[in-house]
Amino acid sequence: MGVEAHATNERVTGRTWTVRLDPVGRGRADVRVSCSRPACAAQALPSAAVGRTAAVEHLKAHLRAGPAPRPSVYCACRAEECHTHVRPAGPRERPAPWRCGGAVVLAVVTDREGRWWRVMECCSRCAAAHPTAKVVATAPVPARPDPAGGFRAAAAPASTVSAVGPHFSHGAPGAAVPQQVPVRRPARPTRQRARRGRIAQRFVPHDLRPIALRDELTELGELFRAYQQRAEPDLEVLADLHARKAKAFSAWAEVTADTGLRLDAQRAEQAAATVRRQHLHRIGEAPDGHGPAVARLLTAPAQWDHARAVLTHVADHAPLPGPDARLLVVMLTLRVAQSGVGNLVGQDLKGLPLREPEQLVGQLVECGWLGIAGTVDELIASRPENPTRISVPSLTPDESDPGPFTFGRKMRPKLSGWAQRVVGEKKLRKAKTAADVRLLALALVTGADAHGQLGPQGRGIGLEALASWCAIGPGDLPELVDRLTAADWLTEAAVTDDLLTGRLTERVLPLSCPLT
Repeated sequence: MGVEAHATNERVTGRTWTVRLDPVGRGRADVRVSCSRPACAAQALPSAAVGRTAAVEHLKAHLRAGPAPRPSVYCACRAEECHTHVRPAGPRERPAPWRCGGAVVLAVVTDREGRWWRVMECCSRCAAAHPTAKVVATAPVPARPDPAGGFRAAAAPASTVSAVGPHFSHGAPGAAVPQQVPVRRPARPTRQRARRGRIAQRFVPHDLRPIALRDELTELGELFRAYQQRAEPDLEVLADLHARKAKAFSAWAEVTADTGLRLDAQRAEQAAATVRRQHLHRIGEAPDGHGPAVARLLTAPAQWDHARAVLTHVADHAPLPGPDARLLVVMLTLRVAQSGVGNLVGQDLKGLPLREPEQLVGQLVECGWLGIAGTVDELIASRPENPTRISVPSLTPDESDPGPFTFGRKMRPKLSGWAQRVVGEKKLRKAKTAADVRLLALALVTGADAHGQLGPQGRGIGLEALASWCAIGPGDLPELVDRLTAADWLTEAAVTDDLLTGRLTERVLPLSCPLT
């Protein structure tokens, strides 16, 4: 009997498997899709886009054909000691073990770059702890067992109790002795301990004073947990919750003199500001409340910083002098920035305002900065259906040198498309502006604040830095400013002895990368 009970109560570890998308080799476009399940063979596909589609379809096929999540399993991530189950304690915190909870679900966790998809059979609380997890199936909640069932005999119903009592020696045979069924004692009332409040993995002490603070912390914890169960996010509500949490944690820190609580309050205040900006951007209002928000081509401060990092790298490592060479190096760098290799066609070069593109490409090849598959003439004549493979050795990462840039594969085409939109802007093309004017346009859209004022806090940009970036002399800069003003890029422009002040026009603000 004991063996059977042990076998019945034993819980197994949840299922887990991973579908991966990996490059076949360095410098190659084809990819390999593999699955950790033993019956699945790896596939080789021609491109990352095709491979990603195949990986998702393979994962969906497993989910459709596989069994539903089992309600009595342990979390798959718990067996691997993930960061959720192994949570380090702070210097003044007592280590609190992670408690799983909720129904068992089948969750899909993926990385932000779209390189792998992992299916886990885990509890709903662990699934909610992974920021990219998506629940695809939920196990039914098992019914609670009857405490009396299976371990003690069930009491007979009152209607089946015989009214004829037992026969005793002093009574006549067959005489019925009335017998009363004893009344069942009422259950002894049990004292239930008040449930402790919990917020942000912290328990609210019962003796915390003032009582209003304790109640506020307990209510906030319940509101945050209720928000996680919402079908649709509401950023305005979430921002208000973070603001209340920041205020409550500050008061808690004052009462207990806990530095960790004070830091949590600061983080909650920052989270409230970030979520509120996201909400205003989503509804089309500016963060400062003045007018509509600008729908920029590059939407996040991290993207703006990456754009400035590329321009700074080109300014410091340009292999050839002159504005034409500088502009070509910018566009080629953005084309191969992430892996050091890429594709190029003749139209990419013909669309730039270069006087002698063939000669510039030849000089870049001769100095060793650029490598091309074929000749320069073949590159100029190549078409989109048959692009030319190019490489920049100084940008190719290896084991000892990861390269000068930190952004990933998805960020590179965004930056490249942004630069093409800037240098190929309609009015700049119609005015037939040269490479130096378009280099200045690149510099100004990355050197203005959110309202378009040039320089930090609108104080202007140094003329020496602008002239160096455009590969011209300082005396030639006023003419370039006049060209941009005529093209409706600049307004209120003024060139002093060492500064250029002014403001970008409303028309080009969507192309800007504001200083933060």
